[in-house]
Amino acid sequence: MSRKRRSTPGPHLLHMELLRERISDPDQFPYNLPAVRGLTTLRFHPKVTFLVGENGSGKSTLLEAIAVGCGLNPEGGSRNFDFATRASHSPLDECVRLARAPSRPGDSYFLRAESFYNVATEIERLDEGSGEIINAYGGISLHEQSHGESFFALFKNRFRDNGLYLMDEPEAALSPKRQLQFLALLHDYIRRGGQFVIATHSPIIMAYPDALIYVLDGDGVREVAYTDTEHYLVTRGFLSSPQKSLSVLLADE
Repeated sequence: MSRKRRSTPGPHLLHMELLRERISDPDQFPYNLPAVRGLTTLRFHPKVTFLVGENGSGKSTLLEAIAVGCGLNPEGGSRNFDFATRASHSPLDECVRLARAPSRPGDSYFLRAESFYNVATEIERLDEGSGEIINAYGGISLHEQSHGESFFALFKNRFRDNGLYLMDEPEAALSPKRQLQFLALLHDYIRRGGQFVIATHSPIIMAYPDALIYVLDGDGVREVAYTDTEHYLVTRGFLSSPQKSLSVLLADE
């Protein structure tokens, strides 16, 4: 990929702080999630911060609060997107404070895998046949591509230099090969001043070497090394001996 490199201006997000005095009922969702209940300050890596954990651990809830705090639509898109298919986002953003760098990012975008179809529909509505908006995504309707192709069209064409990008399960529609290609794109955007916060289950994507990994579990939020993540350990254990793993999983009682 031959693109002109630009100097890195530094991180755009520094940390997120939970404002407990604004929480009216700590026993209600999302404040009763262990990841939220034990949160004080979450520091962001200047390049990549990963949020990992089991389903229901609060990864998407935290990421959504960050996105809304950055002025992005909770269903996804850039700052220009202001639509709501279903008002379902949590009020967590009202109880957090984001510390930002003095210089604003040149671009920002929130990818939410579960509602990307809605974003693609909104792109077509805003475009209204002019081609001006869809050209920023590669010139082909995202609805006329496979799920994985439309994701990759976004990654490859829409992102810009010095951007802030929040991504919820970007691997959802990507094959393992595409996930490796995503890592190459990720690295390229980081060298051009990008900062990413990514919620993921993918042991491939979270292997990016210059990153901060937080695991969300019943004990709250804690920093963890890549090789200590359950995603890495489970995948490594299975691939090292698939037959042995399957014999245990599929054993008759």
